[in-house]
Amino acid sequence: MLLVCRFAPAEGSAEPFLERARRAVALLAAQPGCESVDLGRAIEEPGRWVLVARFTTVTAYRRALQPFDVREHVVPLLSEALTDEPAAHERALVAGPDGVTEHPSLLSDR
Repeated sequence: MLLVCRFAPAEGSAEPFLERARRAVALLAAQPGCESVDLGRAIEEPGRWVLVARFTTVTAYRRALQPFDVREHVVPLLSEALTDEPAAHERALVAGPDGVTEHPSLLSDR
């Protein structure tokens, strides 16, 4: 499962945003079932940020948000994400050194 959250902090608040994000990324990455967390800044629009977290399962993602320190630091940050796009995505194709793996969909065809 992929969590993709985009952020547009207020102009001039990149450092406070990054300070909060450091703590949130570390807490989220430490949760069981979290495979990785990346925070990136847009090159074309430096005021835009993206957080991408990869979890083994949807259940692992949901459980990762339950500990108190995560609810205290991560959830408030995630609540500031832009809401004009979906954030939770299932993995379809994953490429690595051993080739491409196709994951079956959890969703029914609509």
